[in-house]
Amino acid sequence: MNHWVMDYETLINMFGAVFQHYKTDETKTFVVHRLRNDISELVKFLNENVENKEWHISYNGLNFDAQITEFILANQEELVLGDPMHIAHKIYNFAQSVIERTGNNEFPPYAPHELSIHQVDVFKLNHWDNPAKRSSLKWIQYSMDWFNIQEMPIHHSTYIHTQAQVKEVMEYCVNDVRSCKQIMELSKSQINLRGSLSKEYSINLYSASEPKIAKDLFLLFLSQKTGIKKSELKSLRTSRDRIVVKDIILPYIKFERKEFQDILTNFRELIIDPNNTKSGFKYSMTHKSVRTDFGLGGVHGARSSGVYTAKDGMIIMTSDVTSFYPNLAIRNGWSPAHLPKDEFCEQYEWFFDERVKIPKKDPKNYVYKIILNSTYGLSNDENSFLYDPEFTMRITINGQLSLTMLYEMLSTAIPGSIPLMQNTDGLEMMIPSSMKEKYFEICEKWEEITNLNLEHGEYSKLILADVNNYIAVNKEKEVSKEDFKSLQSEFPHYIYRTEGDKCYYSSTKCKGRFEFSDLALHKNKSFLIISKAVYNYFVFNVLPEIYLSKNRNIFDYCAGAKAKGEWEFVEECLVKGNMSFKKLQHIVRYYISNEGCKIMKKNKVDGRNFQLEAGAWRQTIYNVIDDKPWKDRGVNEDYYLQNIYKMIESVEKKKQTSQLTMF
Repeated sequence: MNHWVMDYETLINMFGAVFQHYKTDETKTFVVHRLRNDISELVKFLNENVENKEWHISYNGLNFDAQITEFILANQEELVLGDPMHIAHKIYNFAQSVIERTGNNEFPPYAPHELSIHQVDVFKLNHWDNPAKRSSLKWIQYSMDWFNIQEMPIHHSTYIHTQAQVKEVMEYCVNDVRSCKQIMELSKSQINLRGSLSKEYSINLYSASEPKIAKDLFLLFLSQKTGIKKSELKSLRTSRDRIVVKDIILPYIKFERKEFQDILTNFRELIIDPNNTKSGFKYSMTHKSVRTDFGLGGVHGARSSGVYTAKDGMIIMTSDVTSFYPNLAIRNGWSPAHLPKDEFCEQYEWFFDERVKIPKKDPKNYVYKIILNSTYGLSNDENSFLYDPEFTMRITINGQLSLTMLYEMLSTAIPGSIPLMQNTDGLEMMIPSSMKEKYFEICEKWEEITNLNLEHGEYSKLILADVNNYIAVNKEKEVSKEDFKSLQSEFPHYIYRTEGDKCYYSSTKCKGRFEFSDLALHKNKSFLIISKAVYNYFVFNVLPEIYLSKNRNIFDYCAGAKAKGEWEFVEECLVKGNMSFKKLQHIVRYYISNEGCKIMKKNKVDGRNFQLEAGAWRQTIYNVIDDKPWKDRGVNEDYYLQNIYKMIESVEKKKQTSQLTMF
């Protein structure tokens, strides 16, 4: 069976298509233009794809490329006989109508279930259509260190006249297909998972995001359990005008200290407008020098920045609630009001119980995790059959208050305790090692009250900037030689040591601006060298200057930037006393250099402009990779060192001195 990674380019008088075989890399190109007309060959190829039940793999193909494919197949007889200029223009007009419809949040002309050729859309699969994760193919090219970040060199409304122009468009299209194939390779395990789910449950989940998997499978299971048709369940919702918070707070929520009681009083007076949750609510309290903030996003609090180490008779405990939000609903029998309560709760609990039985490496474990965690978010999604904002608020508010109960119980009952962090579903606390047993006793009491379960661990060190930005070093563990080697291969940044025949390791967890390993592709990985150097400084005591001298991966020194809407990038260069200006593409990859130019971000409407990197710093565009030796790149290490030490200072709160500036 042949599966093809593909992409189309639609211009006013030219149409281009590229297909690359996902295994062999065989590449087929088709052009419709007065200089070359492959429409008959393209139609034949597409019909063979239909006949042989082949697949197309694309980036945002369901809303664009697949629509054009369907249009060509539906009008093939007319198109094959037409003039290439008219064919290209006809396809172009259809493509523009599709873009207009999807831009207006309308459904495209051809629904996914109507398509003649099976599709895998890596854009939708990775949920990059979500506003919080929205990413263009060019941004993903930057994120995965693609060799050529290239935007369309010729505007779609431009008339193509020369063979050179045709070649330029097709080379661009080939680059897009090759990068899409790389995304497919990176997403292969996710594609395989969706394939097995699609076959097992007879649902097309090949292009489904994780929330869609959760929604579709929960819908299927609940339909089977209740006997209610899926179409009927899909239409159900519970809309609310107001949510009176005092009516949904669990009766076991109680506090002893005034600062905690005041928070509960504030919650009880709260009335939430489900149609205006952006206004939400904001409360805060201070206990033992730690400010804790409450809001729709959960509870968050952290001690002042610093390096906290388990020494001098102290230990750092970390405790998380097992599947916190799902279990709050399960243990308290909550369900969206429009769904049969008993059946919903039984099904939700079944997902949890089944997941516990399945090994973590089993794909099914991951599937049930998706369903458990996504249900909460879907309950606040008006497009979901799980929509009931009161269900969402019950979980959010009682989750915050329950965790705060544990926080109060531990911090007040354990002499010498030092609260470090409280964040959504867990907390970190430094306690005397002699109080460890007492700590567990209190946790067990809380578990009895709430009917929830805690998972515990120990940190040897916590490098804390704030609640969202930290490095946690877990307590050392002994492992077998086989596991030791496997861990070193998979997590080279962990801490490892051997003692005779014994092997030990310490895992680490990095959050926020300290993250650098296995970042999701939609995230901004700019200047990874900074977070890597800071990590090595705090974890391995390596001076930033030493780390920089050993890391010569140019991608770690690069940043990515986007210009959206009315904004554009302009490169300003001073050459022999003359200033030159060059318009850049909307997504650029660059590094800070000793020579180079300045990248300005300018507003095309009102003329506002500013430099991407403020000050005298210069940048070198690196959209196309090269094999220059390091010495010829002109990387300005002073820039990176300044920012590395700035991040170190945000933790240590003391001025650091760069070794470079000392000599």
